[in-house]
Amino acid sequence: MNRNRASVLPTLLLLLSALTLWGCASSRTRVSSRPQGQSSQFFGLTNFSQFTRSRAEHGDTVLLSPEIRSRSSWTELIVSWNVDAPAKTFLKLEAAASIAGRSTTFYNLGQWSPDDALFPRTSVRGQADTDGRVETDTLKLNQPADTVRLRITLGGTNGTLPALKFLGVCCSAPRARVVTRPPNRAAWGKIIDIPERSQHGYPDARGWCSPASLAMVLAHWAEVMHRPEISLTVPQVAAAVYDRDYASTGNWPFNTAFAGSFRGMRSYVTRFDDLAEVEDWIAAGIPVILSARWDLLEPGRPLDADGHLLVCIGFTDQGDVVVNEPATHLVRGETVRRVYQRENVIRAWMKSHNTVYLVYPESGAIPRNQFGHW
Repeated sequence: MNRNRASVLPTLLLLLSALTLWGCASSRTRVSSRPQGQSSQFFGLTNFSQFTRSRAEHGDTVLLSPEIRSRSSWTELIVSWNVDAPAKTFLKLEAAASIAGRSTTFYNLGQWSPDDALFPRTSVRGQADTDGRVETDTLKLNQPADTVRLRITLGGTNGTLPALKFLGVCCSAPRARVVTRPPNRAAWGKIIDIPERSQHGYPDARGWCSPASLAMVLAHWAEVMHRPEISLTVPQVAAAVYDRDYASTGNWPFNTAFAGSFRGMRSYVTRFDDLAEVEDWIAAGIPVILSARWDLLEPGRPLDADGHLLVCIGFTDQGDVVVNEPATHLVRGETVRRVYQRENVIRAWMKSHNTVYLVYPESGAIPRNQFGHW
């Protein structure tokens, strides 16, 4: 963020060139240099021809990206992936940042597979050094960086490998001052009617808010696209996103990787600056999964500092937030659809630095990408 003006133009030209080479999903819309107060930048990569390809042991393929340069410095990194992954295949994702002209080590951001029995699906704990640390699915640096390189290992048995379809790279500076933008009132009074699910009531259910939210959104697209194979139960989704080391179903990229493994689906983790951007997606007819603290969403709830996921499906006429709340006890007569006050959602969502899952058909019309967040 402390970049002098003379360095902005060359950096921007390099970025635009990189987007053209790599097939960045955001390149469909012109993105200007970061406005003051913008805290994150997203790269959506679909063309990997500029990645260096090599062969590792056991016939695995290793892809090494060129440097991905952000417009401003960042301290947190979240990487998502969508792969066409047959049974008995896996993906490992690593990232190395550049700090003050030198490279960090490659940090392991996840080992993912649709076949958890053969290739355990897991984050990797114990990664911490003088440059930073990995907290489950997020690389957190001790000093700002402005570039990152990714290393993706694609492996499997009998020569079968997954096919990489998409990489989502979210670089963020959570301490940046964010400027509140005017709401998109086109979303006020609009509700997207999606199937309702609860995270409770299943044997062994524990903290299943993320798979329950994802199951609701997938069921919605199953109806819209006439694709019954992507309408799954909450336990089925929970089993498919479970992180062995984290011992939970809340690993953000593992959830979006599962949704993005279906043919024709795009799914990734990113961060917004403001609730107005959620309104942009609702106005376009696309529900958004928010990471927001449960205890802060409604006054009087007991302290609960754990993360929570829920689905924003619309807004009231006054701009309050309409959600499908997975933390619903149906046996108690509670309803999945609820309305939370706008100010409470903003406060609760800020605890995750405004993290969202975006899940939608690849062919779908998405909102104009004004600030480079998708």
